[in-house]
Amino acid sequence: MTRTLLRLSVFVILAILVFVTLSPIGLRPVVASANVERMSAYALFGFLLILAYPKRWYLGLVTGMAVAGILEFGQELSPTRHARMSDFLVKAVAAAFGSLVAYLALAAYARFERPSASR
Repeated sequence: MTRTLLRLSVFVILAILVFVTLSPIGLRPVVASANVERMSAYALFGFLLILAYPKRWYLGLVTGMAVAGILEFGQELSPTRHARMSDFLVKAVAAAFGSLVAYLALAAYARFERPSASR
């Protein structure tokens, strides 16, 4: 059940990322500065990807960064948006950071969980 909820949350976050990245700029909600929003959203996306698919963590890492690139490039198709390499780098690094944090958390959990399982 937990894994299903995590996987569902990955797709919900992805849908939100698609909307806020590709919709007209006037429809994009503003919560904080643009870079803080980008970093937070993509770090959460990377984190959830790894938690949802822990056995394929390397694909989660690549997926988070690829989504950042594809969506940033997709802004070139919108007349009210613009793609920037600096925006892509912020998003990709944040996705990688979120993935790394999740990977380390899972590794720490596995390390602490093993000794109690042998009792």
